[in-house]
Amino acid sequence: MSANPQWDISRALGVARLFHLVCGVREATVTPFLTLYLRQLGLAAPWVGILMGTKHLIAAFWAPFCASLARSYQKRRVLLLGSLLGSGGASMLMVLVPPRDKDPGYRSCNGSHSATPTVLPPEVAPAMTLTSAQPASSRPAGAPNLLAKRSNGTRVASGFGKARRESAQEPFSHLPRHFVDPAEGAKTRAEVLHPITSGWKDTPWEGALKVVGTAHPLLAGGTALGNPANLSAAKGNSGALELSLEGLRWTFILSLGFVVFWELLTAPLEQVADDSLFEYLDFVDATDRYRHLWIWRPLGASAGVCGIAALAEQLDCSLRPSGPRGVVHFYGYSLVSSLALLVSIAFPVPVCRPQEPSYRAVKVLSLVEGDPRLVLLASTAFLVGAATSTAQNFLFWHMQDHGSSELVMGFSVALGLLGEILLHPFKTTLLRKLSRAGTVGLGLGCLSGQLLYYSFLWNWWSVLPVQILSAVSSGALWWAVGASIGDLASPRTERPLSAVFRGLFYGGGASLGSFVGGFVVKRFSLNVLYQASCVVLLLWLTLFLSIWPRLPQERKINYSKLLTVEASDTSDSEQGLERDWLVKATREDHSDWKG
Repeated sequence: MSANPQWDISRALGVARLFHLVCGVREATVTPFLTLYLRQLGLAAPWVGILMGTKHLIAAFWAPFCASLARSYQKRRVLLLGSLLGSGGASMLMVLVPPRDKDPGYRSCNGSHSATPTVLPPEVAPAMTLTSAQPASSRPAGAPNLLAKRSNGTRVASGFGKARRESAQEPFSHLPRHFVDPAEGAKTRAEVLHPITSGWKDTPWEGALKVVGTAHPLLAGGTALGNPANLSAAKGNSGALELSLEGLRWTFILSLGFVVFWELLTAPLEQVADDSLFEYLDFVDATDRYRHLWIWRPLGASAGVCGIAALAEQLDCSLRPSGPRGVVHFYGYSLVSSLALLVSIAFPVPVCRPQEPSYRAVKVLSLVEGDPRLVLLASTAFLVGAATSTAQNFLFWHMQDHGSSELVMGFSVALGLLGEILLHPFKTTLLRKLSRAGTVGLGLGCLSGQLLYYSFLWNWWSVLPVQILSAVSSGALWWAVGASIGDLASPRTERPLSAVFRGLFYGGGASLGSFVGGFVVKRFSLNVLYQASCVVLLLWLTLFLSIWPRLPQERKINYSKLLTVEASDTSDSEQGLERDWLVKATREDHSDWKG
């Protein structure tokens, strides 16, 4: 059978390993750093939450729909090639999004190719205003307009970003900013940041729109915006402020449009590839090898996230010195997509139409609705998605505020992925010793501990030790959920159920968590978001462990397992009944489930 190229299993597995490896590198080049790039464009936390929530929502609903169409019309190969080619090109559109302020004084790269984040953090900027420490009356009458002189070489110095790295615990209200006037030699004026007392009255949407207002510390004549004596000057410059607000709106609208278009092309790839490979191996009863292919994707992601971060540190400002940092991630994504496109040409796709009926999402959801244990697991997946999205969306913001580089950020992601790979050999032992429910509880506990730890970061490296818990909070938790689905699912519904849990429930939770998380960060702080997520998970953990033992624990008999057991002599006596293979296998099944 292997003489037929369609059924060359060794070749198919080799191509599948390479494809998973390349796709892991591809996703890791952009996905972990996307919110960091959006922050460098000048978008505040609510806008970023909306963008990421929309991205997760499209992936949750669009991927199953495209996979069903491709299966029905036998266009999987076309969809794979189109997704890789289109997403690689669509990612480059993000490079064209203009920052919220085109003033060179607010760029992330200076002429010496060094990176200094001179833009105020969007989640901090709305709560601040800039007030000059030097009285206006002591300034010469003919003082030049600093705002007008920026085009002649004057720029905002990067003392804010450097001071934040040197003293991460220093309050923002005490951080100095220096404005250098080349016409006056080395004379500098220090300014102090003061909180706006009226800022708490703004709604999150109004605060997000007013972020750009704090990017202009001085108006005409170098006077302070918050000085009551200069309110008339501020009103006179309202036209410039309106232009800045309009630039912010265009930055958000273009980012939203490009992210939606990009995700529409990217979302179907993983599910279509997995369905194709599984059906290809299922035709020749080789699906046992399919379970061992998952390891190549996190391996590729670990290498990709560290490699692209190292390249970004060296090449970002060289490729685009006049714009925000992060363009290397999109160039790398496009390049690796081209490589994955070449591999996908040889990717195994079955040419025969499968005889088994497909299980649509509506039918799978009816199965979940009819089983209270599946409902409890689905609720757990939803909450885990919501809590995980808060860490993925804003953790790099938190690390950047403490002076972390992109290389450290990438290494923190790689630690979690490698920990999951190293824990996998102990999967069977872990599930047997702790049971399915116990492993789910352990994963929820570790995830809540991670979120609580994130809220107390004190240095750029302090996030690294806790990342090893991702092996349990992500890997072991989903192993337990998958094993429970396998026990509770009816024949031929295990994979559709797993896809619905990963896509619809987990993705829907991630979408809601992103929407809500952005406004929580804007209204309160990032620490409050992490602590609130930790409390919610702990409450759900208590509820889960109290409800699960009270649910009916029936389990369907695994007849395929029974048929593999050797038949033994049976008799009507009590001793013969103990030797009966059916009774022994049934009791073993029942004892494993209770354990």
